[in-house]
Amino acid sequence: MKKLLALLLTILLLSSFQTRNSTYSGSAFHKWAPTPPMGWNSWDCYGPTVNEDEVKANADYMAKNLKKFGWEYIVVDIRWYVGNDKAGGYNENDPVYTIDEYGRFTPSLNRFPSASDGKGFKALADYVHSKGLKFGIHIMRGIPVIAVNKNTPISGSDTKAHDIFTTEGQCMWLKDMYTIVAGKPGAQEYYNSIFQLYASWGIDFVKVDDLSGRTKEIEMVRKAIDNCGRPIVISISPGGDKPETAAFLRNNVNMWRTSNDFWDIWQQLKNQFAILESWIGLGVPGCYPDGDMLPLGKIGLRAERGAPRWSGFTRDEQYTLMTLFSIFRSPLMFGGDLPSNDEFTLSLITNKDVLNVNQHSTNGKQLFRDNDLIAWTADDPKTGDKYLALFNASDSETPVVISVKFDQLGLKGTHTVKDLWTGEKLGKFTGSFTGTINRHGAGLYRIY
Repeated sequence: MKKLLALLLTILLLSSFQTRNSTYSGSAFHKWAPTPPMGWNSWDCYGPTVNEDEVKANADYMAKNLKKFGWEYIVVDIRWYVGNDKAGGYNENDPVYTIDEYGRFTPSLNRFPSASDGKGFKALADYVHSKGLKFGIHIMRGIPVIAVNKNTPISGSDTKAHDIFTTEGQCMWLKDMYTIVAGKPGAQEYYNSIFQLYASWGIDFVKVDDLSGRTKEIEMVRKAIDNCGRPIVISISPGGDKPETAAFLRNNVNMWRTSNDFWDIWQQLKNQFAILESWIGLGVPGCYPDGDMLPLGKIGLRAERGAPRWSGFTRDEQYTLMTLFSIFRSPLMFGGDLPSNDEFTLSLITNKDVLNVNQHSTNGKQLFRDNDLIAWTADDPKTGDKYLALFNASDSETPVVISVKFDQLGLKGTHTVKDLWTGEKLGKFTGSFTGTINRHGAGLYRIY
């Protein structure tokens, strides 16, 4: 009996290990994001107030300067359907909503004039597509409160808004929406109707907010996308999911947030090490834990938090952010106003070697953490080379020396080391490599 129990325990442990670490055969929607998505999102610079000209300006910049490096998504964030929103939060006193006869939000015409005559985002999506890019939007989960108040009919159903909503579980921080009750007649049809609308506009990416942990609504969104006739990459936020939910997430979404909103504050960046470490091995091709947007460049122009500014991260902290997100393989969504970029910011997001780590490395993991001295490693699946990231998260002003023995990386003998940030070959090293890392800084290396 003891042998049988031991055998069963071994099988369960092996199954758990394989679930966490094996490749995942996946569903059709996994093919829509074969590598971590890279793009621009309007939130960090424009909050809920971005307009059509600003979106086009960022698309123009991306097409000219970033597309060849793999950047491709242009995403309009929250409340594009409100005509009188404001910086520094949300206008919840007298918002002017734009909504159609089926209770579906449509773009505010004073901000997106090309949406006139019922075109929605079709013209703007066409513009972005003409640049060789992809277009995305942000939505809140549920059905609009205004649709419930008007009791609008639900397209594709005999039901109305009153039939599918509940006030329970309403978003705590924005009261635009009510929860949709899964299983109610018309509930799935409402989600079907909004994604059919987005498909007709040519949407390629949808970020659904306040959806983390809402398994029933996540499943409705997944079904609606699969039935809409267009491959739409789905991202959920704001970080309520836990590592033990990874199998469910891989079956339903392409990206899921691992934290609440991430801003240009060192302590928030330092916290990312532990957060991302808890998700190691749980992403698969097509499905990625998401560390949130990159608050880099010129941000805060009309944002929820802070005045117009360059990112509050020091240059060393910016290297740390890009290095950590790259070796972890987080999606990369740039938050600053692209046309405002300076040369340093541009250099951060156009380093081919660093972006290759993000897009194509495998087996990324934390190698060790000694208080605030941290090392991560990953593999180049094409060559067998090793990537090594070294981080100094301490507050000491004096640069620190971090050493890694090659046998910790599964290597022996002598190897060449290349600094991926500078492009410099540092020479040959035998038995170990030592890097000198600035306060709050990082180094990223190829060892071959």
